[in-house]
Amino acid sequence: MTEEKPELSYEQARDELTDVVRRLEAGGLTLEDSLTLWQRGEKLAGICEEWLEGARARLAAAMAERTEPGTEPADGAPF
Repeated sequence: MTEEKPELSYEQARDELTDVVRRLEAGGLTLEDSLTLWQRGEKLAGICEEWLEGARARLAAAMAERTEPGTEPADGAPF
């Protein structure tokens, strides 16, 4: 099974999520509009999390390549 690349870049999803939060915090929306925005925000947060998980995995892989086999980084953390 192959993972699909999120349809938005991290920056696009983050910026839209910021706008969703701003609109929800401003209030004055109907319940239906608020729920629709909340659902969009959840989707955008998921997209951001996918990008961040991918970045963490890539960083961990790059750090593992720099580390000799059988040794840990000085502080024990991959990054």
